[in-house]
Amino acid sequence: MNNDEIFFTMALTRISNFNYATALELYRAVGSAQLIFEHRHDIGDILQDCSPRLMEALKDWNEPMKRAEAELQYMQANGIRALTLTDEDYPQRLSECPDAPIILYYKGNADLNQSRIVSIVGTRHCTTYGQDLIRHFIEDLHRYCPQVLVVSGLAYGVDIHAHREALANGYPTVGVLAHGLDQIYPYRHRDTAAEMLSHGGLLTEFMTQTNADKPNFVRRNRIVAGMADATVIVESAAKGGGLITAEIAQSYGRSVFAFPGHVSAEYSKGCNNLIRDNGAALITCADDFVRAMGWQDEARLQQALSDGIERSCFPDLTEPEQQIVRLLQKTNDLQLNIISVKTTMPIGQLTALLFQLEMKGVVKPLAGGMYHLLV
Repeated sequence: MNNDEIFFTMALTRISNFNYATALELYRAVGSAQLIFEHRHDIGDILQDCSPRLMEALKDWNEPMKRAEAELQYMQANGIRALTLTDEDYPQRLSECPDAPIILYYKGNADLNQSRIVSIVGTRHCTTYGQDLIRHFIEDLHRYCPQVLVVSGLAYGVDIHAHREALANGYPTVGVLAHGLDQIYPYRHRDTAAEMLSHGGLLTEFMTQTNADKPNFVRRNRIVAGMADATVIVESAAKGGGLITAEIAQSYGRSVFAFPGHVSAEYSKGCNNLIRDNGAALITCADDFVRAMGWQDEARLQQALSDGIERSCFPDLTEPEQQIVRLLQKTNDLQLNIISVKTTMPIGQLTALLFQLEMKGVVKPLAGGMYHLLV
């Protein structure tokens, strides 16, 4: 990634009188934060509906650039990466969302574009029942699908239990923070967070010196929902952050699941209501989840590999079809436009080839225009 682009993107988020939604709209319209800076005096020629207030705000980059410079120095000293929307390591699922952050700060070693990503969220008052659900769910999921990234928010309750069970079962796990990477909140989770740096990572859209203020947790929830294939709600009161995350995930067209609980249980009311109102599909175990997600194909593949059966080289496929298969073998579940970019194939030709692969039982289409390699 171009360091200048990272610098200008960081500065762009610090422009006064400038909200995140506007920053994203402008970034996508122009395609580069550096270009926005270069055209700061004639931005109205690029963005026709640019408001006078925004045009005025974009003229002064002095303080934002000083702040970005200080942040870059901190990042370099502490092994932190910045991922802009155009970075290939930026979570691609999240980039599809209408309110995606234009930059993320990341420390860790997990692949944020893992072929399988699940977010596990819920109440901060996780009961013994909830803890048992998390433990059995992650243990069983690992037997079905060894390659899964578990995402949560490092908060008390469901979040921290999800992270710890993921680590205990050999899953990488990423905590999405509501503050900068210069602190850990809550502080008592610092040891788990430290372990996650070598078995997952910590991710945030906030620069250092950003406190864990209440609005930041709501903003954080959209990242938890947006970077995953599915969100699982373990326990929730009638109101809570987990339900907000579920609503956001549903608005993104992502799968949402919830564990039911006793009708009189305080921290099952939110899940029960969500299921009743068709806001989430009911699951009772990992098997329910794997079947609903269509991940049983991977479970069968893993069993075959463990039995010594290797993937076919698909000798009956044409070279263009082989090219698509090789790409999906490397990174499964890609959108049509991403496959087009990475293979340099026109959309029309690619659509026809994917249809042929589907007919041959090699790939299957998923929601959101994604394609999954079956064999």
